Amino acid sequence: MTPAETISLLRDCLVLWQVDARLAAGIDDIVLTTAAGERYTIAAVDVSQRPARWRLQTPARQNAGRPPRMHPSISALLSALRNELGANIGNRLRVGAA
Repeated sequence: MTPAETISLLRDCLVLWQVDARLAAGIDDIVLTTAAGERYTIAAVDVSQRPARWRLQTPARQNAGRPPRMHPSISALLSALRNELGANIGNRLRVGAA
């Protein structure tokens, strides 16, 4: 995925999740800044770090001096980001007896 494609996907997700935030492309990463001023850093990882493909640095991890969390796929990254942002996730499908 190119940085432009990643930013486009993130913008669509922010609209869907109803999250007010700005995205900015850095040299090696993308910075998401919420309306409250929290900064999240998203980056594709080097081939040498596979099977991880994405890393996400959150304000909580940054403040604790912890490294970015690694994610194996774009869907795992988006799920983690949505949860960190406390985004509107809507109804969940449940399978089983009621």
